[in-house]
Amino acid sequence: MTQAGVYGQRLGRGLHVKEAPVLITRSLRSAEVAVTEVRNDKPTPELSGSLPAEDAYLVSLKLRDYPACECWEEGRYVTREDIRAGATYLYDLKRDPRYVIDKPFHSLFFYLPRPALHDMARRPGAPRIGELSYEPGVGHDDGVIRHIGASLQEALRRPDETNQLFIDHMMLALTAHVAQTYGGLKPVAEPSRGGLAPWQVKRACDRLDSDLSGKVALEQIATELGLSVSHFSRAFRISTGLPPHQWLLRQRVKAATQLMTVRNLPLSEIAISAGFANQSHFTRVFTQMVGVSPGAWRRETHGGPDA
Repeated sequence: MTQAGVYGQRLGRGLHVKEAPVLITRSLRSAEVAVTEVRNDKPTPELSGSLPAEDAYLVSLKLRDYPACECWEEGRYVTREDIRAGATYLYDLKRDPRYVIDKPFHSLFFYLPRPALHDMARRPGAPRIGELSYEPGVGHDDGVIRHIGASLQEALRRPDETNQLFIDHMMLALTAHVAQTYGGLKPVAEPSRGGLAPWQVKRACDRLDSDLSGKVALEQIATELGLSVSHFSRAFRISTGLPPHQWLLRQRVKAATQLMTVRNLPLSEIAISAGFANQSHFTRVFTQMVGVSPGAWRRETHGGPDA
């Protein structure tokens, strides 16, 4: 299948990097949203490649200082600015954004096509989002994007241990934040109540429980309930006290504790059966949530083996 958006290897080629780890969500009904990590510690000095022109934006979180960055748009020099680690920069793919690569760099790039931004405005009376507000080469001190970026960096390092619900949740938050902060979308006032109906809670929980690996997407569950992704995520949290990806982690740990009552079942098998990627992933999550390692919990509770 041909990749449509400017993310992953397609973005990596433009920035002259061989490795471009990517996470993709399809929770937004109109388009894919993705985050790509790009890094080059020993670049060959040259102008970055021209990226495919699209009605889309790249929102970049810089993870390393880049002094005197020379920025270009539409084939013309625009500005030279000092880029600071932790700052957020916006690029309009309709304008052929490029820059001179002559120093080591490390960044996250969020790919946001316009249909994904319009999805955020799908409510009565909400205007369509116009052009995002930014100046070429001018960074923003954006704590929300720093937080989301830090969370997704961990997921990019361990993609096999990251469930799709978590990716969907973080990308939805990122898209909504960009639409509000740079696109002028006014946030919807949170209702004092508004959780799911009891039958919806049961169906959603049953759906999540049926696949502890977390491969089911938020959009899939929301569609089955006749809801938008953002409405479902908010209402699920009101009803259960947890966002879907955290609720699923709790169910994995619950399943694992039940399996650990089987005296001779190895922890490696328990990990896979409970939806974890491997034993180390199981140990890390279980220890964070319970306070002790799975082996210690089983010894203290049932006197079972360590592995």
